[in-house]
Amino acid sequence: MTYLLLKLGISAAVIVTVSEIAKRSSLLGALLLSLPLTSLLACVWLYRDTHDPAKVSALATSTFWLVLPSLVWFIALPWLLARQVPFYLALALASMAMLAAYGAMLLAPRFGIKL
Repeated sequence: MTYLLLKLGISAAVIVTVSEIAKRSSLLGALLLSLPLTSLLACVWLYRDTHDPAKVSALATSTFWLVLPSLVWFIALPWLLARQVPFYLALALASMAMLAAYGAMLLAPRFGIKL
């Protein structure tokens, strides 16, 4: 239980730190946010829990392919906001576009991409 709480605390601290830094500097916040901190932590926790490099490799590979549809959100949100779409509507529309891209990614195995 202590280990689980430690993992939770470290993971939460990373998110809180990035959001606090972003309040002061969008560029530095974006830089930290763009780093694969969550993926890095997940890989460390997975390896520490299983000692199985194959599972870590599979997680990293799947994450790579699933990052691609998430990029739609990062394109759509600023594009919508630049066109004066209200924030929460832009957030919803960008999220729907991202979900559609994830749906399209479900077709990846048909093209030989193993997720």
